[in-house]
Amino acid sequence: MIIGWFSGGATSAVACKLALESNPDVQLMYIETGSHHPDANRFLADCERWYQRDIKILRSDKYTDVFDVIKKTRYLNGPTGARCTAELKRKIREKFERENEVKGHVWGFDSDPKEKMRAKRMLDRYPNFQHIFPLIDQELSKEDCLNRLVDAGIELPAMYRLGYSNANCVGCVKGGKSYWARIRRDFPEVFDTMAKLEREIGRSCLRGCFLDELPIDTPLTKPIVADCGSIGEGCEIQLSREYLSRE
Repeated sequence: MIIGWFSGGATSAVACKLALESNPDVQLMYIETGSHHPDANRFLADCERWYQRDIKILRSDKYTDVFDVIKKTRYLNGPTGARCTAELKRKIREKFERENEVKGHVWGFDSDPKEKMRAKRMLDRYPNFQHIFPLIDQELSKEDCLNRLVDAGIELPAMYRLGYSNANCVGCVKGGKSYWARIRRDFPEVFDTMAKLEREIGRSCLRGCFLDELPIDTPLTKPIVADCGSIGEGCEIQLSREYLSRE
């Protein structure tokens, strides 16, 4: 079985489409974290119509969403990664692999040099699987993928339309100060819940301050946050390198 991992973002969506064109037997999977923007369901349904194929949805039977993981584990993030990624994505993928004859994976890494390095690390980390990178093979950028979706008549995910760099969970613990300033503006209830959780466990997802101390005049520049990826591969590969240099 070859799995095309759909993350709810533009690059994975186009990678799955290209993979199906090359191999109609590719099985499409999506891991629901419980914390995605509600529009993610609309985008998934639009892509199913585009593919003319259903996407199987997997999710944790232990945790309901990111907040639930933080409450129960009392952990936000660190140099080794985010606990929510491990519990809501990686462990779900590993369980599926144990229970099924998975031979390979289709990934949505694009042609950006950093993405190519992520692909290389994936090859090194999981050498026992076949890894397929349709976007790298065709030298397609993220912008190319956005344009392909628009050309197909598919409205882009709401998080992109709001100015975020990817379609991660709303209120990603990997985000920096600009990111959380935007979340405070766009999703105040998410911001308030995370701020209270920080105080409850005594740790912040930011460096230098708690969320409830974030200055009101924090610049709303376009926030760049590591793409969590379809099964958390983005967070696992990037966060350990970027954690100490976040804003």
